[in-house]
Amino acid sequence: MINKLDLMIDALKGKTKKRLVAAYANDAHTIEAVNNATELGIIDPILVGDEETIKKVCAAEGIDVSKFKIVQEANEVLAAKKAVELINNGEADVLMKGLVSTDKYMRAILDKEKGLLPPKATLSHVTVVEVSTYPKLLIVSDVAIIPAPDLKQKIAITNYVINTAHALGIENPKVALIAATEQMSTGMQACIDAAIISKMNDRKQIKGAMVDGPLALDVAIDMESVEIKKLESPVAGDADCMVFPNIESGNVFFKTCTKLAGGELAAVVTGAKCPAVLTSRGDSSKTKTYSIALACLMAK
Repeated sequence: MINKLDLMIDALKGKTKKRLVAAYANDAHTIEAVNNATELGIIDPILVGDEETIKKVCAAEGIDVSKFKIVQEANEVLAAKKAVELINNGEADVLMKGLVSTDKYMRAILDKEKGLLPPKATLSHVTVVEVSTYPKLLIVSDVAIIPAPDLKQKIAITNYVINTAHALGIENPKVALIAATEQMSTGMQACIDAAIISKMNDRKQIKGAMVDGPLALDVAIDMESVEIKKLESPVAGDADCMVFPNIESGNVFFKTCTKLAGGELAAVVTGAKCPAVLTSRGDSSKTKTYSIALACLMAK
């Protein structure tokens, strides 16, 4: 079982390398992360972007540009489309966002004719967070794509966090469906949805995990709170995964972990034909390297 982010890289060493294509890879952070992953032996890299700019960045960073296959495309929209095309053509296994803005990157993935979204699929975002105050990784969703997921989308998100946990070697992950309270309140949609999804897990409609909710954040991850509240749950106090009721709660949680608690993370978009690395343009190359590793673990 992988309980630290750097163990993802150890798990990939010696396995067949995944072919990664970075969309509009014109920036130092992206190139540095791709170079790191290449040096670690976990990917074969393809950079789509402006070749002259890429060469200048490599020279400035002291990176050997010859280790990359470069596909020339100076326009960021067309670069994103080209990267998606390489996935669809079977020339790459993992997609990564470079300097292209998130909306243009997502538009290329969601393109109905030439994108990467299977029919009726739900596109979501999974973040794996490591904080020193918790003994294992926390797999959380959705913090970046779906503003207010409905029940159907929450079911898809639950399955995505379970699949991510399996990719990290967690055979029977504990999934907490987060709400403002662990009490069943019919006045809160988050509680109603959590109760339905929990029952679906009981009836084996959602498999491969123990799922419980509604659970407030404290009882999801803190055993002392569970004991004080005398809560009986197979998940409470020891969650591997947390499904948040909306984007605000999930986004605030993961940014609190990284900005106030000194946490580190890896993040991917799930639900498309391949894992897609989606980190902020301001994220460190370390975060991007971890995200590449997570995507490689999840890639078919």
